Amino acid sequence: MARTTPPRPLDVETLFPEVASYRKTAVRLHPRLGDPSARESSLGGPVLWPLSEPWPHCEDDHPRTAFSPPAQGPIPLVPVLQLFAADVPDLAFPSATDLLQVLWCPFDHEDGYVPRPEIYWRDGSLSDLQPANRPRPTGADNDYLPDPCVLHPERVTDYPNWDLPDEVADVLEAGFQQLEEETGWSYWSHLSVSDGVKVGGYPTWTQEPNWPTCPTCRVRMEHLLTISSNEFDGESWRTWLPIEDTPAMGTIWDLPYEQRTEIQCPPWAHARRHGRHLPVRMHQLLRQALRLPLRLFLTARCFDQRAILVPARQPSITSGRYCSILSLRFTARVI
Repeated sequence: MARTTPPRPLDVETLFPEVASYRKTAVRLHPRLGDPSARESSLGGPVLWPLSEPWPHCEDDHPRTAFSPPAQGPIPLVPVLQLFAADVPDLAFPSATDLLQVLWCPFDHEDGYVPRPEIYWRDGSLSDLQPANRPRPTGADNDYLPDPCVLHPERVTDYPNWDLPDEVADVLEAGFQQLEEETGWSYWSHLSVSDGVKVGGYPTWTQEPNWPTCPTCRVRMEHLLTISSNEFDGESWRTWLPIEDTPAMGTIWDLPYEQRTEIQCPPWAHARRHGRHLPVRMHQLLRQALRLPLRLFLTARCFDQRAILVPARQPSITSGRYCSILSLRFTARVI
C-alpha cells in the first residue's frame, strides 16, 4: 500500500510568497513493518553485501552507559537503511553507483553517546553482492535495532523552518501568528518541514541549524537523509499523517497504543511495546530527544571525488525550543 501525505490545508506560497524561493524537494520514505528482501530498499532489513568484503565491525572503546556492550571487543555493525536509486530518483548518487547503505554500531560511543554509523555507496549490479544475514550483537538494546520495514517513497515539498533566514522570518512573523490565531494552522509545526524518515529537503532541526562544513573542501554540506524515531509528533500529525493511515473515526491518538506505534514509529514499534512503563508523551520525548533523529550530510564536490563525508547529529536534550546540542561525525566510503 502506498503512503500519501495529504495536501497542505493552505497554499503556503500564496499566503507567504517570500518562502517560495526556498522550497526544496524531500522524499518521505514512510517505513512500515514488513518482510523486505535483501534486493529491496528497506529500513532495518537485510542487505546485499560483497562476498569479497568482510562484514564491518566496530572496534571502538565504548563508554559505560545503559547502552554499552556487555564486553569490549569487535562488534558487528547492523543494517539501518538500504536505498536503491530507482526508488529515490531525486537522490544524486556518485558516478557508477546506485545503492546506498547505512549501518551503525548499536551501542553508545563517546562522541555524542549515540550509535556510530557508516555509509556505503555501491554498484548494485555487481554479481559479487549477495544477501547477508542481519547480525544481532549480544546485549544491544532494541532502541538501536530497528525492526525490518518496507519503504513507500513519496515526493513532498519542504519549506524552511529553522533554516528560514532571520530577515525573512522577521518580516513574516506577524503573518504567521495571525494565520495561527485565525485558522489554527502553524507555519512552523504544520506547513513547513516534512516529518519522519526522509531523504533530502530540510532537516527537522530541534534547535537552531548547525550545518557541518566539509573538512576537505570547506564547503557547507547538504542534507542527505534523516532517520527519525517518529513519523510525526503530537502536533505535526495534523498535516504529516498519511491518508492511508488516518482512522475512519476519531484521530490517530484514539487508536490502541500498539496499533498507533506501528504507524507513528514503525522501526522501533517492538521496542516501544516492550519499553519502560512511562507515560506515552514522556516515552516519546525521551526516545526522540536522547537518541533520534540522526541527520546525515554530504558535499557534492567531495562526493564526486570520493572524499570524506561528514554527517552530523544534533538531537535536542531539553524539551524547549532552544536546546543544547550534541554532535556526531563519521566517515563514509564509496565502494
